[in-house]
Amino acid sequence: MPNGMLIDTTRCTGCRGCQVACKQWNENPAVKTTFSPEVTNPLEQNAFNYNLLECREIEEDGKLNWIFAHKRCLHCYEPACVSVCPVGALHKRPTGAVVWDQDKCFGCRYCQNACPFQIPKFEWDDNWAKITKCTMCWNRVENGVEPACAATCPTGAIKFGERADLLAEAYERLANDPDRYYPYVYGEKEAGGTHVLYLSSVEPEKIGFDMHENEFFPSFTREFLGNIPLEISIVASLMVGIWYFRGRRIQAQAHDAEHAENKAGKH
Repeated sequence: MPNGMLIDTTRCTGCRGCQVACKQWNENPAVKTTFSPEVTNPLEQNAFNYNLLECREIEEDGKLNWIFAHKRCLHCYEPACVSVCPVGALHKRPTGAVVWDQDKCFGCRYCQNACPFQIPKFEWDDNWAKITKCTMCWNRVENGVEPACAATCPTGAIKFGERADLLAEAYERLANDPDRYYPYVYGEKEAGGTHVLYLSSVEPEKIGFDMHENEFFPSFTREFLGNIPLEISIVASLMVGIWYFRGRRIQAQAHDAEHAENKAGKH
């Protein structure tokens, strides 16, 4: 059965432990940043922060309350990003995680434009820029270890497991404590359904989650790609060619270096 996450924002204290654990596990470098007026830090997701904890001041029953919204890849059932990638750099694993291969990506950014949740980010400072995003720690999961963010969360706000079980638990929480939650499971149907589900005390829109069509997004992207002019297709082909020959050059350089090292070792 495919895996997923249930993120309960009513249990989140905003400690940012998940944000730190994600950065540490993925060995992402530190970036210069600052606080938003609502103390979100960094201000937005970027190529080196796959998981962003957004701090929201929400008025409920005449009182201001803090709600902490986790912004990350939702790992769609039918990912639009995968459907538009011209070189197959993005693919979905049997566990449900949508992952990317940095050796194949050549930075066309089609995935960035196709994603309904605006998740893939671009390494603007890299000479050979590529996209990055959350991979649901697939390399941990497929070795029997839960994702770093879920393992770190001290309050159980992030729960990892089989998606079907998490969805059932979400509805059980709604039924058992209706005064605590807004009666909606975000991610159950959005964009055809996602592997990351959310519960909150307020409407999803109030904490920055847009409501999307329930249809799988690849049905839209395929129609879009079918209307791309020939000129753009030629440019894409050229980019694929550049990516291929660059990869061959890197392999040749590595081979030459290994040959030189072996030759030196014989003397």
